[in-house]
Amino acid sequence: MSHAVTVRVPASTSNLGGGFDCVGVAVDRWLEVTVTLAAGRGGLTVERRGTLASYTGAAADDRLVIGFVAACQRATRQVPDAVAFDATSTIPVGRGLGSSAAATLGGVMAANALLDIGLSELAVATLAAELEGHPDNTAPALFGGARLAIIGADGSLVITPLGIHESLALVFATPDFSVETAAARAVLPPAVPHATATRAAALGAALVHGLATADGQLLAAALDDVLHVPFRRRLVAGYEAVTSAARHAGAFGATLSGSGSTIVAISPVAAAAEVARAMVAAWKAQGIAAEGFVNPTSVGGAVVTRPDNATLPGASPARSRQPGITV
Repeated sequence: MSHAVTVRVPASTSNLGGGFDCVGVAVDRWLEVTVTLAAGRGGLTVERRGTLASYTGAAADDRLVIGFVAACQRATRQVPDAVAFDATSTIPVGRGLGSSAAATLGGVMAANALLDIGLSELAVATLAAELEGHPDNTAPALFGGARLAIIGADGSLVITPLGIHESLALVFATPDFSVETAAARAVLPPAVPHATATRAAALGAALVHGLATADGQLLAAALDDVLHVPFRRRLVAGYEAVTSAARHAGAFGATLSGSGSTIVAISPVAAAAEVARAMVAAWKAQGIAAEGFVNPTSVGGAVVTRPDNATLPGASPARSRQPGITV
């Protein structure tokens, strides 16, 4: 059993239009937390920096702590009397980039490594998905890249990699306002007509094949979601202007990242930087500041290290193949 471990977890985008609650991609923004077993009975304490600094909730309500405690409970292990969490993040909070999922996963992974619990990667993914309510953020955050995550015929979680054609880029524009996940969930209808469900299934297939083949016609259709975006876009000021700007700058289409407020476009690599600038400019024209960036080709998954920087067995390298572009 280690006395301290450090977990580094990437951000993630989910849904991508037709991939509602089942498709996600790792994003080059990071949560890093060092978790230390302390002496005595100090309880669980959390130090927060970076984008987490504005969160002032109790430690027991922190997603890092929730994940840590849940992993102990899953393994029927007692939660240690004193655990210190020292966390910093560059993942915007409440912007549809998986900040909650990263924290939850980080807590589960920290407990698994720190206490030698022995949960498999799939068990870690399953628990994190249960805590989050859906697996589309936690799967790419754990394994990296693009992932499809579904519940299989036997009720277990099935995660498989998805290909993204090398000519494609994911382009993000993140505004300076948030959308609460609870509010985004609340606006969704409890049921949709059969025709809408049929269309949604077709769009999911179009998304997967379009990403793999860079078929612009399929991607344009797939990003025109029918299950969640029609209800959530009113929560994101400037949605129509920003998505329109992305298309006019050369993107195949644009949609909400997760439940927003970030908007993600899929674009040819050659047009990606201009798409990012156009999206930011569209928000600026409405008096809203935003950051635009182009995600690297492939972002690695979460990784756990000891204080000596040795990567623990089974952990994937959390490195990108190439730097992103920020505008």
